Amino acid sequence: MTVNIEHKPLAIITEEAIDILLQKLGAVNTARFLNQFSAGYGNYADERELVFGKMTLDDIITDIKREQAV
Repeated sequence: MTVNIEHKPLAIITEEAIDILLQKLGAVNTARFLNQFSAGYGNYADERELVFGKMTLDDIITDIKREQAV
């Protein structure tokens, strides 16, 4: 096995890696794989506070069960 020590620009490495993934996994599974590395957006802590406020886990579970019963 030969070790490749050529330093390529990161953009080229990314392009080659995506090409390999597309060949081996297909478009859908490549997209699914890449999505797990997405940083997302927004501020989860602020959004959680806005949605749940001071609710306890028991409060949240009770609300879920109430909604499921409807």
